[in-house]
Amino acid sequence: MKVEISPEHEDPNVRFVVSNALKAKASLLYSQVYCARRNAELYIKDHKTYLTSDLTSCHRFAANQFRVFLHSAAYVLIHYLQHTVLRATEFERTTMQTIQLRLFKIGARVKELRTRINIELPFACPVQDIIRKAHRELQLLHC
Repeated sequence: MKVEISPEHEDPNVRFVVSNALKAKASLLYSQVYCARRNAELYIKDHKTYLTSDLTSCHRFAANQFRVFLHSAAYVLIHYLQHTVLRATEFERTTMQTIQLRLFKIGARVKELRTRINIELPFACPVQDIIRKAHRELQLLHC
C-alpha cells in the first residue's frame, strides 16, 4: 500500500505501509494504527529516558514496584501539564526534560505556615506566569 500524506507541502511526503489487511484504507491504517503505535513507543521512551524509570536498583520487588509507580505518577502529571496548562506556551512541544529543567528545578523560598505552605519565586523568574497558571489548574483538580 502506498500512502501520500499532506499533499499541500512542496515536497511529497510518501509513506509505505506493509500490511496483510486487504480491505483497509491505507490512509486510515497509517493514521490510526501506525501513528498510534509510534506515539505509544515515544511515550514509553520518554518515561524511561527523562524520568529514569528503568533504574530499579533495590533488591526488593515491592520497593522497585513502588519506585516505578512514583515515576509513572510523575509522568502522568507532566504529560497532563504539557497538554493542558502548557498549551499555547513555549513548552507545548518541548521534551519532558526541558519541562523538568525550566519549570520544576527553580530556586524558591518555601515557608511552612500553620495551615498551608507558601512558595515564593524569585522576582526575576522568567516562567512565573506559567507556574501561576499551572497552580490554578492543579487547584481545580484538588476539589
